[in-house]
Amino acid sequence: MNATALLDPARLDRSDTHVAEQPFPFMIAHGQLPDEARSDLDRDFPRYTSAGFFPYDPADCGATINTLVDRLTSPEFASAVGRRLGIADLGQYPTLVTLCRLLNRRHGTIHTDSKSKVATALLYLNAQWPDTSEGCLRFLNRIDDIDDIVAPELTPLYGEFAIFKRCDNSFHGHLPYEGERRVIQVAWLTSEEEKLRKTKRGNFSRSFKKLFGKLDARLGAGRDRNASHRD
Repeated sequence: MNATALLDPARLDRSDTHVAEQPFPFMIAHGQLPDEARSDLDRDFPRYTSAGFFPYDPADCGATINTLVDRLTSPEFASAVGRRLGIADLGQYPTLVTLCRLLNRRHGTIHTDSKSKVATALLYLNAQWPDTSEGCLRFLNRIDDIDDIVAPELTPLYGEFAIFKRCDNSFHGHLPYEGERRVIQVAWLTSEEEKLRKTKRGNFSRSFKKLFGKLDARLGAGRDRNASHRD
C-alpha cells in the first residue's frame, strides 16, 4: 500500500469529523486508516513489554508502521491538521513521535501537555475495545474533573484520531485502564533542543521500566479517577 492511501488528509473532511475552537482548539476524526491495512499494521507494531509511551525507533517497527509515521510527520499532513486548528505553518516545527502498546492504571491523569509542545496528535490502532469508558480519551473543561467533558469521549479503536493545540487549558486524560492500548503520538515541538531532551528522558524511562515495570504498575494502581498534573 502506498503512503498516501495509508494516511490521506482528505479523510479529515468526513462528515463526522468534529472540529472545535473552545475551550481550546481540537479535532476528533474517525476512520482515518483503511481496513485493508489492519493486518499489516498489527503485525508491524512494536512489541513493547513495558507500559507507557516510548520514543519511536524504526528498528522496533515493521515497514507499514514506519510508512505511517513518515506520513504522520510529513509537512503535508502537518499543514492539513494545522489549518483545522488555526496553527500556521505547523510543519515548520520539529516532531517527536512516541508509541505505546501497554498502559497501567497510573497513566491518563488529567493534564495540558508541556509548554514545549505546539500541538499533539494521537492515532489509535486497537482492533477491539472492552465495553467500558476506561482508557477512552476525554477532552475536558477542568483539571480536576474527568467527567466534565467537552466532546464525546474517543474510544481508542483502529483509525480513530485526535489532535489538539496545546494551551494552558487544554485539559485531557482518561479513566484508569490497564492493558493493551495501541497508539502513535506525534508532538510538534518548539525546538530541536526540546526534542532531544524529551527523547533522552523517554529512553531513560524505557530502560527504567524494563527493570522496575512491576513496581511502576503497583505505584499507580490506586490512583484517583480525577488525578492530575499540570503538564
